[in-house]
Amino acid sequence: METLSTARAHGGTQGVYRHASSATGTDMTFSVFVPEHEAGETLPVLWYLSGLTCTHANVTDKGEYRAACAEHRIVFVAPDTSPRGDGVADDPAWDMGQGAGFYVDATQAPWSPHFRMRSYIEDELPALIAAGFPVDMAAQGITGHSMGGHGALTIALRNPDRFRSVSAFAPIVAPSQVPWGEKALGGYLGDDRTAWRGHDAVALIEDGARLPDLLVDQGDADSFLAEQLRPDLLRAACDAAGIPLTLRMQKGYDHSYNFISTFMADHVAWAAARLRR
Repeated sequence: METLSTARAHGGTQGVYRHASSATGTDMTFSVFVPEHEAGETLPVLWYLSGLTCTHANVTDKGEYRAACAEHRIVFVAPDTSPRGDGVADDPAWDMGQGAGFYVDATQAPWSPHFRMRSYIEDELPALIAAGFPVDMAAQGITGHSMGGHGALTIALRNPDRFRSVSAFAPIVAPSQVPWGEKALGGYLGDDRTAWRGHDAVALIEDGARLPDLLVDQGDADSFLAEQLRPDLLRAACDAAGIPLTLRMQKGYDHSYNFISTFMADHVAWAAARLRR
């Protein structure tokens, strides 16, 4: 693991790191904020998955999480959204290819050699973080935005014993039923829609996956709300399954980091309440 930069922030350290990933076959970059702590002490960890077109840098630069993470003493990890580089497949559209990994392990050409973001986020990166940073892997939470909200929900639903806190900002809750998801899941996983269900939060809930509770913030002025995000589908699925869902429709907010940064401290506090029990 190579350290690209470190800086003092809110009493802790904000770092950016790079390593050679065996999952993707590429170099991968991620950021980690570690609050001030005692030698030998381990802290809870909150994973943040970013949305379409983003890298680790979007939330690192604009997410405004450090003050809250310092207050609650939570490590914050922000990975990239896809493999990148020469020889990595791409698409001219912004919603497919590099910057749009959708947190799946692709099975279809030309994506399958490198687009293995599920394995990277669920297995490889956690092992790297556990070995290199002062984290308590028994106290993990996960959150994310848009495509990253989709990733946070599906990864948590598939790994309910790993994550004690789950939340999302404007997530794609039912990719099997919206254009972004149909394009991405079809491209990465093929035409068999049964293979998509393990990467669709609403479908996972319908198929029996459960979470203790869930926080979702959604701007009611989000231009993607009606066509791509569909929180109504998540509400219906959670109601039917008996999953306590706190769905907050935030008046006047859009899809940008102006929205995310406004409510980030709430999501860190939500995680802290569950990770420090």
